[in-house]
Amino acid sequence: MSRICQITGKKVMVGNNVSHSNIKSKRRFYPNIVTKRFFLEEENRWVTLKVSAAGIRTITKKGLKNALKEAESKGLINIY
Repeated sequence: MSRICQITGKKVMVGNNVSHSNIKSKRRFYPNIVTKRFFLEEENRWVTLKVSAAGIRTITKKGLKNALKEAESKGLINIY
């Protein structure tokens, strides 16, 4: 299961844990991904997406249809 937002494209980032003695060890920063169903009124059906919290805000702001079109043009999703 890939941890990539289908609307914004956010994905796992890599960084370091830094101890008090300044020893660095690798770690991952995970995006806040949630599997969520949205109702697409134009087609009268439900769409299941893996979106981040920022992706949910984007859908709320722009609307589901516009957000899906933009994500498809960016290549984040191929069919919804």
